[in-house]
Amino acid sequence: MKLLLKSVTILDENSPYHQKKQDIFIENGAIKKIGKDLKENAEKEIKVSNLHVSKGWFDSSVCFGEPGFEDRETIANGLDTAGKSGFTSVALNPYTNPVLDHSGNIAAVKAKAASHPVNLYPVAALTMKSEGIDLAELLDMKEAGAVSFGDYKLPLKNPNLLKIALQYAQNFDALVQSYPQENRIAGNGMVNEHENSTLLGLKGIPNLAEELQITRDLYLLEYTGGKLHIPTISTEKSVKLIKEAKKKGLDVSCSVAIHNLILDDQELKSFDAKAKVLPPLRTKKDIKALIKGLKDGTIDMVTSDHNPIDVEHKKVEFDNALFGSIGLESAFGALSKIFETADVVKLLSAGKERFHIDNFEIKEGEPADLSLFIPGQSFNFSEDDIISTSRNSIFLNKELKGKAYGVITQKGFISH
Repeated sequence: MKLLLKSVTILDENSPYHQKKQDIFIENGAIKKIGKDLKENAEKEIKVSNLHVSKGWFDSSVCFGEPGFEDRETIANGLDTAGKSGFTSVALNPYTNPVLDHSGNIAAVKAKAASHPVNLYPVAALTMKSEGIDLAELLDMKEAGAVSFGDYKLPLKNPNLLKIALQYAQNFDALVQSYPQENRIAGNGMVNEHENSTLLGLKGIPNLAEELQITRDLYLLEYTGGKLHIPTISTEKSVKLIKEAKKKGLDVSCSVAIHNLILDDQELKSFDAKAKVLPPLRTKKDIKALIKGLKDGTIDMVTSDHNPIDVEHKKVEFDNALFGSIGLESAFGALSKIFETADVVKLLSAGKERFHIDNFEIKEGEPADLSLFIPGQSFNFSEDDIISTSRNSIFLNKELKGKAYGVITQKGFISH
């Protein structure tokens, strides 16, 4: 397919066209020409006011439901949602039924996504059925296409299992994930343990539950070597722990969910289950530390932590609702509330190398991997902005800034 982008502003610090307004001609999934007033014969011309282009965005933590929870989200609609939200690549969590714990499952979800413009990279379960008892067949799943291994939102209770996983995974340069929560401390908690949890009578999850698990896991990493990724940290001390570990030279990375950067536990006062997420919304002090951690490089990447939940499991009493929020559609607009556009693009483009995913630049001759977006204008995020099958957005009726337009990849083009 031949595509011609007209008068787009390019944001890519590694490109000679950074911050310049140019035309881009794409043919057969590759950038053929960049210049002013190109007259190429294209099947589709895209000319949108204030359209910007950057390197493709990547989300390291998304759930789609399929297989097993197709009523929440299918792979096809999930990828449509990602593409229209500006993401060229997503890492799919094994939050499915059955979980993605063997090579056949990995091959199946990759086949489902093969023809879609958005690239899907499976995160395989670290343990069989994500039960935390026996390691899954990691090497087989890596050879089938898994980019990392972790049990979604399920912490490893047995430290020896993580030790063995980190040692074994070094044989094939694999990235192991460990969810940072000590369940024996968290108990039946649902929200941040702080003033609001007491005032509202909701069971709390103390910061200690996260920090204790991170401390344990970092000690294990120091002992074993290997590569560890800690998804969705949420507390001030967690940032400090990871910063210290990196100073020691440990090969650790971490992410933060976008909603944990913007919303605090004041959201709980409405008792709206849309604000029930894991890790829970923390305090303004934690948010300040997380933002600082992103700016100084301690936190490696942001994630929407997109988790579609059907009405039957979300629009119920707070105690009974499942954790999770969709987040792909709101990711760019939410981050743009607290960061400049160039910084938002850097954050959304980060993390690919950690997951062994190509990070193509915007240059002639390079494969097309482009995110398209329109920065600047504030708007109220409403039901009309949701593309997902499930509607459980924590940002519903919040003011966001700027909108994604779509993506162009080697496999095609998708937009609103």
